[in-house]
Amino acid sequence: MSRQFIFSCLLSMAAIQFCQAQAVPISKPVHFNNKDSIRFGGTLTLPAGRHTFPAVVLLSGTGKQDRDGTMAGHKMFKTLADSLAALGVAVLRTDDRGVGETNGVYETATTKDFANDALAAVAFLRTQPGVAAIGFIGHSEGGAAAIIAAAGNRDIAFVITLAGLATRGLDALKLQNRAIINAAPISDYDKNRHNTITTLMFDTAYRYAYTPLMEARLRAAYAAWKHADDSAYAKDKPGEFDHMRFFADSYIRQATGPWYQYHLRYDPAPFLQQIKVPFLALNGDKDMMVPYKENLDMIKNTLQQSGNNQVTVKVIPGLNHLFLHCNTCTNEEISQLKGDFAPEAWQEIKHWLQPFL
Repeated sequence: MSRQFIFSCLLSMAAIQFCQAQAVPISKPVHFNNKDSIRFGGTLTLPAGRHTFPAVVLLSGTGKQDRDGTMAGHKMFKTLADSLAALGVAVLRTDDRGVGETNGVYETATTKDFANDALAAVAFLRTQPGVAAIGFIGHSEGGAAAIIAAAGNRDIAFVITLAGLATRGLDALKLQNRAIINAAPISDYDKNRHNTITTLMFDTAYRYAYTPLMEARLRAAYAAWKHADDSAYAKDKPGEFDHMRFFADSYIRQATGPWYQYHLRYDPAPFLQQIKVPFLALNGDKDMMVPYKENLDMIKNTLQQSGNNQVTVKVIPGLNHLFLHCNTCTNEEISQLKGDFAPEAWQEIKHWLQPFL
């Protein structure tokens, strides 16, 4: 049965009987709590015609998302859930904190909190009949949450990351910023200015993270750069109006928040070193948010050096951060692209999961 014709049945006695007769996956709304009293609302999709089956928890990337993983109109997680259930894998996907049927405040949570949310989802799945093994599929920051949650955890049978963040947070910010600026339609002169100020602010924020000096040091660093840059611009381009702006106040508000400071100091190596289960890492080669080489190299090398040789990394040509075929491959065009998840990326997941079925 092709993926286009797969659908999930709402849970009722009549629906269950129909779905069982038609061998169609069944979806049901679920709720569970974590240890911090966050109540999660989500959807559990169960494969048809199986008494036992593997299960996955889908972990979303940065930004508040619903259980379908809706981003710029694309429903990555809904597509994955339907495809995985048709393959024979149960899928749990939830609304993020502060979205839909999940309470809590997303803006004050860190990647470590999201990893703990993932473990609460695992604990819920362990109570469900038929679940034989549990794994993670994490997209972007969800990949980092999967890495943190899977570290040394015997309840996790496998990990899949989709453009998963696997470099140090500071390095990730610099790589992402450089890729976005270099793709921008501005002069090389202004690209250099943008790269200079953002790198300075990133390094200053990293140095003073978790200290009361952070805001003052960021403001001082920006003021010093602004004074020097204005003088250089006046000298290099006399009489020209300067359109470039770095929004220092908004950056400082973000940088002094709990999520950003955890992200800055995030180091995946100690977590990766504790993962001894099969690991699949996929990236598109057009991804500007999580560049494939640095992240896939980190996953492969760290796992193998720690004695885990059950690691597969794949670069998929032509795909952006959302695993969509792209043209300019900038963030601005994402809403104009077609599809929800590239079929060749799904085929990689499907093939890799066969031993668990």
